[in-house]
Amino acid sequence: MTEHPTSHEGRQPLAARPQERARPRQRDTASAAASAIPGPAKGPGPAAAGTGPAAGPDPQAVARREGDRLRFVGAATRRIARGIDLDEIVLGLCRASVPTFSDAILVYLRDPLPVGDERPVHPFVLRLRRSDRLRLSDELPDGLPESERLRPAFIDPQTDLTPAAELCEVRPGGALAEVLRGVRPVFGDSAAARAALPELLGAGRTVPSGHRAILAPLRGRRRVIGAAVFLRGTERPPFEANDLLVAAQLATHTALGIDKAVLYGREAYIADELQRTMLPDSLPQPTGVRLASRYLPAAETARVGGDWYDAIPLPGSRVALVVGDVMGHSMTSAAIMGQLRTTAQTLAGLDLPPQEVLHHLDEQAQRLGSDRMATCLYAVYDPVAHRITIANAGHPPPVLLHLGGRAEVLRVPPGAPIGVGGVDFEAVELDAPAGATLLLYTDGLVESRLRDVWTGIEQLRERLAATARLTGPDHSPPLEALCDDVLDMLGPGDRDDDIALLAARFDGIAPSDVAYWFLEPEDSAPGRARRLARRALSRWGLEDLSDSVELLVSEVVTNAVRYAERPVTLRLLRTDILRCEVGDDSPQLPRQRRARDMDEGGRGLFLVNRLARRWGATRLSTGKVVWFEMPTRAQ
Repeated sequence: MTEHPTSHEGRQPLAARPQERARPRQRDTASAAASAIPGPAKGPGPAAAGTGPAAGPDPQAVARREGDRLRFVGAATRRIARGIDLDEIVLGLCRASVPTFSDAILVYLRDPLPVGDERPVHPFVLRLRRSDRLRLSDELPDGLPESERLRPAFIDPQTDLTPAAELCEVRPGGALAEVLRGVRPVFGDSAAARAALPELLGAGRTVPSGHRAILAPLRGRRRVIGAAVFLRGTERPPFEANDLLVAAQLATHTALGIDKAVLYGREAYIADELQRTMLPDSLPQPTGVRLASRYLPAAETARVGGDWYDAIPLPGSRVALVVGDVMGHSMTSAAIMGQLRTTAQTLAGLDLPPQEVLHHLDEQAQRLGSDRMATCLYAVYDPVAHRITIANAGHPPPVLLHLGGRAEVLRVPPGAPIGVGGVDFEAVELDAPAGATLLLYTDGLVESRLRDVWTGIEQLRERLAATARLTGPDHSPPLEALCDDVLDMLGPGDRDDDIALLAARFDGIAPSDVAYWFLEPEDSAPGRARRLARRALSRWGLEDLSDSVELLVSEVVTNAVRYAERPVTLRLLRTDILRCEVGDDSPQLPRQRRARDMDEGGRGLFLVNRLARRWGATRLSTGKVVWFEMPTRAQ
């Protein structure tokens, strides 16, 4: 049953007496609705309550009627103010007005609605957003309670007493534009409204005569954003002069609420876009590791936070795993998070050790401001060595789930949060066995008002172990399902903070799939590199790639020998692709250029670009690595 506002707070809903329910019911229903705000007092005449011809309006009745009107305005504005989004506010206006204040209402809003200081578009178009009316008794079956008969119904423009056009273009200088510019509500039979209403409702459409319609402009904080039309039928008293004040109050609160809803909707859209651009659209697919991630905002009303995660491919088939948390839940926190994430990506590109990355992030946070605090955990996984190096800056420790089902909280030095300044960070190197899963997370997953962080970490560890037992000791649980299962541990009161989750399944690269050599920087190095590559490909059964790989290896090694002073490294990795890496001690990165017809060199990288599936060059602290990838026969 729908709740309807009444003229008195706490007064029982109006209901017709049984003896008054005989037909015609339309008059009974309208009269019951009208009694919430009484009509004007009757003038002198024989029907006056025995006071004689000279008697005026009863002062007590007038005071009671004005009190009812004030109570109705208070209840109606509170109902309108409860709405958060646009539809809730407009619905609140309709439900508050019908049937207590009017028999029908039409609400028009500007299309499109301007936001804040945004300049509205032209032409000025109004669109019918919603319309409600009082149901007529002969439209309903017998036996329904009176509250059902007084429930508002959506207006069908084809069958209603006052059908209205869906769109209306407000002509500059026209009658409707003048009424909207005046801001104040006007009666429907005023000269201004008689000219404006046909323009609003459409040609040939009229409203009841007399003081039975009110046209109320809806003005927000800066401009008119729409209009409302209140209608009363002939079965209830017409509007009084004081009802213009009621309509003005309803229109003002509705317009301000719509302004608030539109601004909130724009902020929510910006928040979603900001959060989406701050986090990676998709995770990379580095060799030897599988990745999955999740992000949950703190609530629908606080979609922007400072949590982030990232996975950054590094030279040598390594990958950097990052998770961080900036203090606060605001646009500022998200902006700082974006700056720290970009800084971390840049530092990872320099292939700095994890503790050095955190040190530079700490310096960047101090440059952003004295109160810019964040926690961060930075890990580098090497699939060839099956090792992981981790440095921590005040972040919750990661959890490692072994293949057999044992889950352990890694012992990582906690460190101080980023932004404290003057603190040294320490890195630890740990085993990363094949089949194990590393879980990085933010504190929103394990800490809430109902539990402390260490209790939450222990619950997380137990949850991972229980999930692993379901899949057996020889199989790791599916990565995506594992992330969903971890989030299922959150209870109703555990969503105090946003949550970032990054899971890494270590597959590693077997030693038999790796070939590694040192080459002296001399003229014979390219030829030796070709022979070594040919032998490795023959051992792996990839002889069909020999010609292409030998050519590209020779070109890249030749370029490295030209500038190197120390031995050049050559490494081949066989996984689902074939990857070749050539490292030297020269920091200058190669650049592809177009060689002229008479040039003797300059075509090496052109060949690499044409024959390899992908290639690139990365600067290291000790020089650089140039790499390329070739598809295998399976691809």
